[in-house]
Amino acid sequence: MAPEPMAAKTATTATPTPTPMLQRLGPGLITGAADDDPSGIATYSQAGAQFGLGMVWSVLLTTPLMVGIQIVSARIGRVSGHGLARNLRDHYPRPLLWGIVSLLCIANTLNIAADIGAMGEAMRLVLGGRPHVYVVLFGVLVVAMQLLLPYSRLAPVLKWLTLSLFAYVGVVFFVKIPWRELVVATIVPPIELTRDYLLLLVGVLGTTISPYLFFWQASQEVEEQRMVAGDEPLRFSPDNARTHLRRIKIDTYIGMIFSNTIAFFIMLTAAVSLHTAGIQDITSSAQAAEALRPIAGDFAFVLFAAGIIGTGLLAVPVLAGSAAYAVAESMNWPIGHGLVPRHAKGFYAIITVSTALGVLLGFTPIDPIKALVATAVINGVVAVPIMVVMMRMAVRPDIMGPFVITFRLRRLGWAATVAMAIAVAGMLVSYVV
Repeated sequence: MAPEPMAAKTATTATPTPTPMLQRLGPGLITGAADDDPSGIATYSQAGAQFGLGMVWSVLLTTPLMVGIQIVSARIGRVSGHGLARNLRDHYPRPLLWGIVSLLCIANTLNIAADIGAMGEAMRLVLGGRPHVYVVLFGVLVVAMQLLLPYSRLAPVLKWLTLSLFAYVGVVFFVKIPWRELVVATIVPPIELTRDYLLLLVGVLGTTISPYLFFWQASQEVEEQRMVAGDEPLRFSPDNARTHLRRIKIDTYIGMIFSNTIAFFIMLTAAVSLHTAGIQDITSSAQAAEALRPIAGDFAFVLFAAGIIGTGLLAVPVLAGSAAYAVAESMNWPIGHGLVPRHAKGFYAIITVSTALGVLLGFTPIDPIKALVATAVINGVVAVPIMVVMMRMAVRPDIMGPFVITFRLRRLGWAATVAMAIAVAGMLVSYVV
């Protein structure tokens, strides 16, 4: 059995010193930005292209729900000192643990394939050449980033990559926005009870409130705690709990609002450019970039394509890393980017294998849009039981000690869970009726 990293630490509590706001932002900001990965960009673009302004309301609805459920996951990690998979292993039946971890790994691998494929295609659109060559190069790059950079250097790299998302704010300046119609569609959602609408709605929810984000943020809180000498999980060292929980709240609010603001701009751009031009079927984020060229100009096209590459470099390590955290914690292996590869061989092997499988899928004849839709829907379906388990974890004193979540946070977390369950149920019913 692998020793617990915290066992070697002293019982003293480190007193936090004031730090600039940007340095205080970390797990929440990176998690939120990673949510707008290339496959997410394609999903938001498809929603805008297919339904125009008919689905922009969903992005605003999910913002408070996303904030609530991500704060729950972050608090579980920071308070218990373990990620979600470790808490599942310690407190729940093994079949539930392996069922959730298996579905997470399948969805993440498909997501990695879609993301790296989109990055390769975006690079081809900008520089020319063969996309498969770029796919391999990007796969090698994201693995090398995680194997060669310690956590203290990897986290700032991921943080700076979040700036690539501002490309999608820039694109809006090249398209004409019908502000009155936008406000009306946002306040009075034009919901369609059709199979296509409900399927894509689950896809939007699944790519916004995704299981890999729960696992990643909880584990990153553990990484942050273990990186500080003398720092302990809050349930064992409650002295600085108020400071840490406030930092989690601010970090998560900023990260999720940032994430959904970008998603809003992506969907809006597709709605007022592609949908208006009669383009209603987008099979990839790279195709969305290409479709923008004749409508919004070359500069808008380049911004959109560059954003795909930047967000992919951010999201793929998060996807591979969340799978590695889940599997390694389930097996009780040494974990974390804070450890060098030779001290966490299983953890880094999962990162390498999941990324390699994603690259290999790019060479198969799998339809990209089918893989994309399948991934988004799987994320939406899998999220429901994981969210239920998380909400149960967050109120258990044997996991959270004196820091079980407040009634307000419970209400928000359960609202997110119920909203996701209703969307999934509606989609399933549409296939029966």
